[in-house]
Amino acid sequence: MRRIAIERGDQPYGAVIVKARVIVGEGVSAVITNNDPTAHAEMQAIRDAARRLGTRDLTGCDMYGTSRACPMCEAAAYWARVTSMVHGASMADAGAPRLP
Repeated sequence: MRRIAIERGDQPYGAVIVKARVIVGEGVSAVITNNDPTAHAEMQAIRDAARRLGTRDLTGCDMYGTSRACPMCEAAAYWARVTSMVHGASMADAGAPRLP
């Protein structure tokens, strides 16, 4: 996802949402290409997962991202009830999302 974001001319961030070992949401940064300050990779992945699953409740889903989620994205993951977040090349476990 990170590579796709770069190829599209955006910031080098990507994220996926996984449920039961299946990718149910994908997101690449579109902040620059869409002129949208909220189009972070994590937000895009949450939106995609909600659309694919037909629900805003992402309980049982884990988010994997290229970097630690910003406060906006972590709050969105919290409200979407994402179960856990993992980030970076080292796959650091950030735990359950929290409200900043």
